[in-house]
Amino acid sequence: MTLFEDHIPLGLAIGTEKVRSEFIIAPLLAEARRQANRTVSCFSGIKFDVAPELGLTGYCDFILSRSPEMYSLKAPVLMLVEAKQEYIPGGFGQCVAEIVAARMFNQRQVNGYETIYGVVTTGDNWRFMKLEDQTVFIDAAQYQIAQPARLIGMLLQILQQQEVTQQLAA
Repeated sequence: MTLFEDHIPLGLAIGTEKVRSEFIIAPLLAEARRQANRTVSCFSGIKFDVAPELGLTGYCDFILSRSPEMYSLKAPVLMLVEAKQEYIPGGFGQCVAEIVAARMFNQRQVNGYETIYGVVTTGDNWRFMKLEDQTVFIDAAQYQIAQPARLIGMLLQILQQQEVTQQLAA
């Protein structure tokens, strides 16, 4: 993980949201995509207007999709929100809105992904959540970028769970 050894210290030292996004978050998601044999896609900054009547509109920081299609969004399974002013709890509301919108999107696509995952991160600290039925669960643990392999493993586990769910729904 040489890339992380070079980029993480730079992203943490400079500390702006843009640098953390480009030097920490995006490379981590790209590595998860690579380790998933490019069977997933990653989107950043795309417009995600799912239900304007409910206020579920806007641009998403990052989306991991359980589809290798890179030109249009299909099957979002994980929504990632960059915490503003390095305050993770402040990103929970936005992340919940995005995972609710992602589930609505999936239901319209009839792709079988009912459980949607979310992450709120500062780049350094990561908090995972998921939406099952009508309940949002927030992992009590906070994970650190100091263990990038662990974070990638968690992302891959989410993607693999979704793959099994898709196969069972077929």
